[in-house]
Amino acid sequence: MSVGQAMPVGSSRALRLDPLALPVRFEARDCAADGRVRVIDLYHERVIVRRAVRGMRMAVNLRISAFRGIAIRLLPPDGDELGAVAIMLEHHDPALSLPLHVTSDCAEVVAQWQAWARILNRPLLVSDAFGAFGDPMPRVGPLEIGEPAPRRRRHNAIKKRRPKALMRRKLPWRVGEPSVHRGEDEIIARN
Repeated sequence: MSVGQAMPVGSSRALRLDPLALPVRFEARDCAADGRVRVIDLYHERVIVRRAVRGMRMAVNLRISAFRGIAIRLLPPDGDELGAVAIMLEHHDPALSLPLHVTSDCAEVVAQWQAWARILNRPLLVSDAFGAFGDPMPRVGPLEIGEPAPRRRRHNAIKKRRPKALMRRKLPWRVGEPSVHRGEDEIIARN
């Protein structure tokens, strides 16, 4: 499909890009562009968005670090099309946000969402009812905060057991019983 042609009806509801097959070139809807289409080149470290507005062709080159993260959006039903779930590469400017995966099958969405975040090294985002984005899990910088591990019990029954390293070694005598030799002569070597 060329850049100047309109996309067929329903094509935005079946976008499936493979995060392991980067770089990739694909087309997406753009209401402000001529022909309502923009061409996107997606690389590991950058994105190039090409479109024409009123006959003027332009290309916007953005680093992946300029994007906020990978978000899940619910797309409402549109005419004859059913509602869908979209995985988006979200930018602070909504016009630069890019669809990565659009499907009506919810079974694979979470796996794709996490794969895109891992491949592009961007945080996971979810949108609330008002359209604002936030982290799905609390975090401090790049670290996720979870429930603390239970405290280790120090006074338990297995505390006094021997370590496994000592269990592998055989002791030369039994502990607690000294070896006694009766009726033997002592040999002392003297120079």
